[in-house]
Amino acid sequence: MPTFDFQQLDVFSSVPLKGNPLAVVLGADSFTDQQMADFANWTNLSETTFLLTPRDPRADYRVRIFTTLKELPFAGHPTLGSCHAWLQAGGVPRGEEIIQECEIGLVRIRRQADQLAFIAPLLLRTGPVEAPLLERVRLALKLAPEEIVRSQW
Repeated sequence: MPTFDFQQLDVFSSVPLKGNPLAVVLGADSFTDQQMADFANWTNLSETTFLLTPRDPRADYRVRIFTTLKELPFAGHPTLGSCHAWLQAGGVPRGEEIIQECEIGLVRIRRQADQLAFIAPLLLRTGPVEAPLLERVRLALKLAPEEIVRSQW
């Protein structure tokens, strides 16, 4: 396992232990995919992020987001928490906005005082949920068919 800096943050709260927990690994360029997955599993948090050198020249940094089971292309609290950790570690944006590269693409983040806000990336899917999948969800949630009013991606 490479050496690294690691932070655990409370996202969405200024009160310790009241926010959404997030693990952030800074300078994770030397991690393999398997090491990222193993580390995320070890933290046992909903998400763990790894900050890397960007591939896209427009980005300030790149983030990869892992749950205990898989990698995610994008997620809200990891986006904001990773940005906060990057700034706290001395990251300096190239422009007025912070540009974070993640698997879904580039995410623009605005900073106003101590607040961060992102512009959501485009959806990967839209439209109705396929009937077989909707049925699996209905059964898992133990809903009667008439309790589902509508569904969409």
